[in-house]
Amino acid sequence: MGLLDIVPAGVVTGKNLLKLFKYASENGFAIPAINCTSTSTVNAALEAARDIKSPIIIQFSQGGSAYFAGKGLANKNQEASILGAIAGAQYIRTVAAAYGIPVVIHSDHCAKKLLPWFDGMLAADEQYYAAHGEPLFSSHMLDLSEETKEDNIEICLKYLKRMAAIDCWLEMEIGITGGEEDGVDNSGVDNASLYTQPEDIWDIQRSFSEITPLFSIAAGFGNVHGVYAPGNVKLHPELLGKHQAYVVDQLKCEYQKPVFFVFHGGSGSTEEEIAIAVSNGVIKMNVDTDTQWAYWEGLKNYYESKKGYLQTQVGNPDGENKPNKKYYDPRVFIRSSEMSMLKRVQQACKDLGNVNVL
Repeated sequence: MGLLDIVPAGVVTGKNLLKLFKYASENGFAIPAINCTSTSTVNAALEAARDIKSPIIIQFSQGGSAYFAGKGLANKNQEASILGAIAGAQYIRTVAAAYGIPVVIHSDHCAKKLLPWFDGMLAADEQYYAAHGEPLFSSHMLDLSEETKEDNIEICLKYLKRMAAIDCWLEMEIGITGGEEDGVDNSGVDNASLYTQPEDIWDIQRSFSEITPLFSIAAGFGNVHGVYAPGNVKLHPELLGKHQAYVVDQLKCEYQKPVFFVFHGGSGSTEEEIAIAVSNGVIKMNVDTDTQWAYWEGLKNYYESKKGYLQTQVGNPDGENKPNKKYYDPRVFIRSSEMSMLKRVQQACKDLGNVNVL
């Protein structure tokens, strides 16, 4: 039995999303969450997953959402980020089923100062649920890791109750992800803050489970956003196994991976680190920096290979009167970026064991 015998192709939410993550956990694979900023990057991620028979998660950051709507729009009150995230979700809903794979629509890190963005997306979810019986987005992430543990859990629970009513999944973070991404700078935090304690995981698992099973935890095990020189980042994914064991002991349950873990800062991680994380219950890994580079590298390589045809509209190595339109057509050079990004998305899927699982 494959994944498509359990969940449908297209956007998955609610009980189907729970089935998807349970299937991943039980079968020892995880799904990459690809940060996207345009229909082009969305298409590259969807095509990549389709061609290797894999589910995929498309996610939008606050800044990526604003970019999706257009850099010319004001965003003082998060209005462009709200609009862009909704537009991105609606676009994915329009095309996802055509790719024949399960697709998760997710919003990335939302710190406390960005809650108006979260509120705007959640309002759109509630409106969509009233019309269609499911939320517009599959899931959202609240990153309140800079707050006290008590405030973090309290605020998350408030939102979780509201999200549970519309079958929307919540991803929360406990323990800070270092580095810098999308305007959130944690590059100077104390190293101890990068590691979550098992008691924290249990507090979350216990209190959240009283409301809904639709949640996951981004636990800190030394994670850092971005790509750094070897040796500069000390990941300890084996800690996730200790967290699982602690929760199992509290629950007295048979299944050894009751917690759905999320791996943040996946770019630049080794295959061994990823494999250990997945073996300990990671079902989602964020990938952004590496796919950004891949998209740029595709464009760079295209320009370097066609440089003589990209200096003027007319005139190239084949003749001074030869036109160059077919070389500077955006559909050509952007496609080179997409194909390069596609390969990196597929590599992420392979690293996570997420190939031929449909």
